[in-house]
Amino acid sequence: MTQIFDDNGVVIPVTIIEAGPCYVTQKKTEDKDGYHAIQLGFGEARKNGLNKPLAGHLAKVSVPAIKHLREFRVADSGEYEEGQKIDVSIFSVGDKVDVTGTSKGKGFAGAVKRHGFRGGPKTHGQSDRWRATGSIGAGSTPGRVLKGKRMPGRMGNERVTVQNLKIALVDPDKNILGIKGAIPGSKNGLVIICEAIKS
Repeated sequence: MTQIFDDNGVVIPVTIIEAGPCYVTQKKTEDKDGYHAIQLGFGEARKNGLNKPLAGHLAKVSVPAIKHLREFRVADSGEYEEGQKIDVSIFSVGDKVDVTGTSKGKGFAGAVKRHGFRGGPKTHGQSDRWRATGSIGAGSTPGRVLKGKRMPGRMGNERVTVQNLKIALVDPDKNILGIKGAIPGSKNGLVIICEAIKS
């Protein structure tokens, strides 16, 4: 993350994302596949680092060696051509987007950190229950812990989507997007940027 200044001198906190170039590596059509979608490839890879099925798949559409492939639903896949290059120029400042990524893994965490439990009392004779979960269920009925109970466990490393983020900067020369606010994941993580569905 960093910050930029708008025309009025107001500071905008932004996350800088390298967003492209991406290549259309496959088209799905209503007639052939039952729905419209395109498959996009991103990230340069060594040519001899690809396995044979992936290398053959990319060779059909004459695109360079690509590391990551993702599929996106579109209204009409006929608007795109296989091998077409897509860069950040499809976005403009002020657009609203949804960003999906894998959140930072925090390892095994207790209920206080993982779910925000307040913990037990610090007095009245207790000595080791301060950050404990407390009661996790009823008695003989139902006689078990219900599924989905918030308890200690692995925290983070999950697919997370942050919605309605505003694009504050577009640099087509360097394929850079500046998105206002924070996005999920660590540095150099892979994210998916889509048009906001709630805008």
